Amino acid sequence: MSDLSALTADLLAFRDARDWRQFHSLRNLITSLNLEAAELLELTQWKTDAEIDALPADPKAAEALRDECADILLYLLLIADTTGIDLVEAAHAKLAKNAVKYPVDKAYGSRAKYTELG
Repeated sequence: MSDLSALTADLLAFRDARDWRQFHSLRNLITSLNLEAAELLELTQWKTDAEIDALPADPKAAEALRDECADILLYLLLIADTTGIDLVEAAHAKLAKNAVKYPVDKAYGSRAKYTELG
């Protein structure tokens, strides 16, 4: 069993022990994922790049970063479980698609979108 599979199993057991599946429609899960992403973004609000780069060195800020990243991952795992998506397989497939869109010889060192690469 992969680490993601084991984590998903633990998450589903946690959810089911609390009878929360009834609240986990696909719409609600996607909404919740985005709310958690906004909470991660909020940790950077009104901060300079230097302040943001220093967040991992501050124990309280680092804990907040970990918690928000974990919340995002957990909702993503619930979405994947609900829709039957194998996230590892999907990520590998997306990397392959991106390799075609962003060939090294055109994309190296560039921040241009693939539609703008010459």
